[in-house]
Amino acid sequence: MLAQPELWDDQARAADILRERGALLQALEEWQQRVKQVEDLEVLLDLAVEEEDQGALKEVIRELDRLEDTFRDWELRLLLGTEEDQKNAIITIHAGAGGTEAQDWAQILLRMYLRYSERKGFKTETIDLLPGDEAGVKSVIFTAGGPYAYGYFKSESGIHRLVRISPFDASGRRHTSFAAVQVLPEVDEKIQVEIQDKDLRIDTFRASGPGGQHVNKTSSAVRLTHLPTGLVVSSQAERSQHRNRELAMKVLRARLYDLEKRKREEKKQELQEAQKDIAWGSQIRSYVLQPYRLVKDHRTKHEEGNVDAVLDGDLDAFVEAFLLSPEEKV
Repeated sequence: MLAQPELWDDQARAADILRERGALLQALEEWQQRVKQVEDLEVLLDLAVEEEDQGALKEVIRELDRLEDTFRDWELRLLLGTEEDQKNAIITIHAGAGGTEAQDWAQILLRMYLRYSERKGFKTETIDLLPGDEAGVKSVIFTAGGPYAYGYFKSESGIHRLVRISPFDASGRRHTSFAAVQVLPEVDEKIQVEIQDKDLRIDTFRASGPGGQHVNKTSSAVRLTHLPTGLVVSSQAERSQHRNRELAMKVLRARLYDLEKRKREEKKQELQEAQKDIAWGSQIRSYVLQPYRLVKDHRTKHEEGNVDAVLDGDLDAFVEAFLLSPEEKV
């Protein structure tokens, strides 16, 4: 098919076919590698048993554990069946009410997701970050790029609740903090999301926060306002105004696409409504550090006692429980 001259008359279609071909070849190569690993382990196991080599037996067990993790990851991918699941993810975190406490919690969540991205091999890029007044962040937008990034991250959309002894309270009292997480699939260039110039207001301003002296000298930060919907997106992570506008447009396109999709599905709530009640009773997951230590997902009822590991990005068990839940299968 690739040898057919007419294929290259449509560059966009050719690019899609080449991308799909590359993904299939990669999947086939991975499968062949795993089959060879299993065959090699069978040979090594037979030799270890025959020669009663304890060191070789331990090596077989270690390799089997690694293979088990790999096959478990493949099983999860089988649950990610939609085209959107394969896309990159755009993640937004908003601190709830509560000032420094909530802003610190938002930053903890940001670190958790960045560590999770490292574990999965996703490439992350910060689009916009608004620092907290004293610590943490008020809001942040970043992308996670890689195969099935949206599929793995989509379970995180919702309100996250933290209960702990506050490091900012001299009296050592227990505090409850909230943060809202929104996850959207990145919209492919082939999906047309029409944004007319007359519907767009573009403001430039000087970036704030880290970035050295240069970042504050020029009006490189960009704020886009989509007038018909009221959606506002900012980007100030890059030094180039052109690059910031490009990143902001990427987020805006994703949000408009998601908004339109919700309308088609007869879900009348706008995206902002999901962020209104960042408070008690609406959380999807609780992270309790005091008076006991437990992370519990209120949708799937899955629990983990190793809170430190979860906050360090070990989210696979929660993602798997979500993907296997009846609600997700509907």
